Parts: sequence; C-alpha cells; structure tokens
Amino acid sequence: MKPAIQKLENFIFFSRWLQAPLYLGLIVAQGIYVVQFMVELSHLVADIGHLDETRTMLIVLGLIDVVMIANLLIMVIIGGYETFVSRLDLEGHPDQPEWLSHVNAGVLKVKLATALIGISSIHLLKTFINAAQLDDRVIMWQAILHGLFLVSAFMMALTDKVMNQTLLLQHKDH
Repeated sequence: MKPAIQKLENFIFFSRWLQAPLYLGLIVAQGIYVVQFMVELSHLVADIGHLDETRTMLIVLGLIDVVMIANLLIMVIIGGYETFVSRLDLEGHPDQPEWLSHVNAGVLKVKLATALIGISSIHLLKTFINAAQLDDRVIMWQAILHGLFLVSAFMMALTDKVMNQTLLLQHKDH
C-alpha cells in the first residue's frame, strides 16, 4: 500500500477521537441532572407535610424521569465510546455492566429506543395525572408521539434481528 494512502487511512481512523469531547460533554450534562435531582428531592422532603398525593406523585415521577434520562446518558456515553471510539479496558472489573460485553451499534440503538419509551411513558403518565390542567390536543399529541416511539423501537429491534440472522446465515455458509 502506498504510504500516502496509509497515512490518509490512519488519519481517518484517528478522527474517531473527535467524539471523545462529546462524551465528556454528556458527562457534564449528567452532573447537571444529578444537581436537578437533588434540588427536586430537597423540595419533596421540605414540603413533606404540605403536598397532596397527586403533587407528591408528580414530583416522584419527575425524579424517576431524571434517573431514566441519566441511565440513557450512561448507555450513550459508555456504549457509544466503546462502539465508536475505543475499547474500555474493563475485563474482570467487578462493576462492568453486563450489557457492555455484547454492545454494538444495533444493540445500542434498541437499548436507547427502549429507554426513550420508558421516559416517554413517565411523561405520558404525568400528563394523564395532570390531564384536567392540559389541553386535549397536548394529551393527544403526547399519546401519538409515544405510539410512534413504540413502533419505531419495534421496527429497530426487528431490523436488528433480521440483520443478525442474515449475518449468521452468511457466516454459516462460509
């Protein structure tokens, strides 16, 4: 191979490191969610005797929402870095997530879609609890959007399954 082509290919391969600052930025965003969680939790604790059941439930659902978004961020940060930038040297680490051992772009997309459905479900539940204060169009569009998330996640999972079966069949033939 010509040295110029080899240098170009090495440069292109090295460009994956441009994503590392993006993952660092997501870690900062996760820190902001931790602060937001603690602020909301302190409000819940401070107002413990003054909140009705509905308001308490809405605050707790907000806390769950923050946790689910933080989980989504972890999947993107760790899974994305491992898939697109560099392997993480975690072999034998007692806290290594189980899913990390078989992560690839397809698995990551399905996990992210599933996490988005969970987050959407929390938002939809909050909307239904608070339905009397919301316009019917808002409720309708949130339900439609949630349904679209469900269909999209199903189609991604189905596509990933078909692609994996095709790869298995091709591997068997060779």
